[in-house]
Amino acid sequence: MKRLFITAIAAFSLLIAEAQLKTPAPSPTQTTKQDFGLSSIELSYSRPAVKGRTIFGDLVPYGKVWRTGANSATTITFGDDVMIGGTKVKAGKYGLLTIPEKDEWTIIISKQTDVTSPSAYKEDQDVVRVKAKTGTMGFPVESFSIMFNNITPNSCELFMAWAETIVSVPITTDVESKVMAQIDELMNKDNRPYFNAAMYYMDNGKDLKQALTWFDKAVEAQPNAFWVQHQRANCLAKLGKKEEAKAAAEKSKALAAAAKNDDYVKLNDKLLAELKK
Repeated sequence: MKRLFITAIAAFSLLIAEAQLKTPAPSPTQTTKQDFGLSSIELSYSRPAVKGRTIFGDLVPYGKVWRTGANSATTITFGDDVMIGGTKVKAGKYGLLTIPEKDEWTIIISKQTDVTSPSAYKEDQDVVRVKAKTGTMGFPVESFSIMFNNITPNSCELFMAWAETIVSVPITTDVESKVMAQIDELMNKDNRPYFNAAMYYMDNGKDLKQALTWFDKAVEAQPNAFWVQHQRANCLAKLGKKEEAKAAAEKSKALAAAAKNDDYVKLNDKLLAELKK
């Protein structure tokens, strides 16, 4: 009896030891966070590998809802409202599902965040349904990949690639009205963001004269800020005021040299060379 008890304890100990064995996940999870607009987009998905298999039309059947990865459901979280396929998607967490076909996929943004099989999918929970043409990579992608590309202040593309197939979906967000609302609000306060507001106006094709006025205010507030003087010089150059731009660039260069900032010395030298043309 004692021997049986000892044997049982040993077997149980071996079971516990085996249960603690940790091995690499065959389809490792990846979480990607991309700054976008005034917020971010976060994506969580698992990455199965090809492993010599035929993927689309076989492992991933055509015409059926796919969780767009492996293991857990794929989720996407928008920190701010976005537009996908002409539909406004409120900030929040959603499921990312797809229905692959040979020549195009249906991309689905769903209220469901736990769909791991076609039977669990409910079409009435769709927030967005949009078609996307498939393309070929020209080289094989071993691990399923979802990434963000072609990122601008108000747009980006969500890319999905596996085997030799690639699909992309454009995403946009309204940055313009939000930034302008912030500028309008903050310019009525004591600590006014003159420099940032001027940069936004200059970089986005708005009123350069207003931008210059704000650069002037920023210089008054920080007379030794060589970076402010440099951008003021850029603004003057865009307005066609070459001589004033040269003077501002020279001032910025001198301040940058005194601060031992070689990068801005070079930037001003480049601007001065352009102004001589």
